[in-house]
Amino acid sequence: MRRAVVIGATGQIGRPVVHALVRDGWEVTAASRAGGRDETWPQEVRAVRLDREDDAALAAAVGDGCDLVVDVVAYGAAHARQLTALAGRVGSAVVISTVSVYDDGTGRGFDTMGKPGGCPEFPVPIPETQPTVPPGDATYSTGKAALERELLSANDRLPATLLRPGAIHGPYSPLPRELYFVKRNLEGRRRRVLAHGGESLFHPAAARNIAELVRLAAERPGSRVLNACDHESPTVAEIGAAIDAVMGVETETVLLDGPEPSPCVGRSPWSVPLPVVCDMSAAERELGYRPVLSYAESLPETVDWLTRRVSDADWQEAFPLLAKIYPELFDYAAEDAWFASR
Repeated sequence: MRRAVVIGATGQIGRPVVHALVRDGWEVTAASRAGGRDETWPQEVRAVRLDREDDAALAAAVGDGCDLVVDVVAYGAAHARQLTALAGRVGSAVVISTVSVYDDGTGRGFDTMGKPGGCPEFPVPIPETQPTVPPGDATYSTGKAALERELLSANDRLPATLLRPGAIHGPYSPLPRELYFVKRNLEGRRRRVLAHGGESLFHPAAARNIAELVRLAAERPGSRVLNACDHESPTVAEIGAAIDAVMGVETETVLLDGPEPSPCVGRSPWSVPLPVVCDMSAAERELGYRPVLSYAESLPETVDWLTRRVSDADWQEAFPLLAKIYPELFDYAAEDAWFASR
């Protein structure tokens, strides 16, 4: 039986990756910091505790004669070198990167998006041949670019497929953008405002669709970079309407022609002035990729999970990363004052 090791197995992407590989006949070792397991995994899945920064522990978890390593949490050149050091003991790797490595060709990217004149103007859709930010360790984007650069340079020793997801969604997310609408609906907020006419496009990527890409790449080892997103990219207004439909509520949405009047009003986790939409034709061509579910089909599970998570916990405690990036996400007083001033 083919053997696979999934690093970061209990995270948002890792859980469905384990399921996808098991269904495809792989013997899976699920490695994570705590060594836990998803209650829905089959019993044959072996769960192990792993400190991602411990080279010896990683080598021991992989062992000898491992056919596939899936690394969901790799970041930076050092993690890439950890993986390439296993060449000869590992058949191939699939590693999660990000669309935030893209540069619009003028030095603008995700890292400059909040600066004056720094909004990138990407082609629609963005192909994998689009320039990327310089590799480094200054930001998340440059760290992922360094990861990619190091792995691709070792293509003669370790075939590695690098997947670039967009706005990842699904249960167990540390950055659940859908909470923006779910929490408002749960708290009876029946009016909202969206900047940029509600037309912002930030290509979503269901964790289960990413898992399908991992499964397909495992069957066709090679050194490549592929976008990893859903088939469709709904606008932020369409996302809000779809969540309303799942939750059975009706909401009045006020659309602003321009940018948000303040960070507290009209800004959502998908708010981008210009579209970020990825070309999925390479994944379709090279791997035969077809999404396993649409954005709308993914929502009931996500909404249910989010509802349970915030039912007895403060959202900032439940999702500290989301709160750090979007601290003003639920400033209802500012919203109400804005509505009152109109």
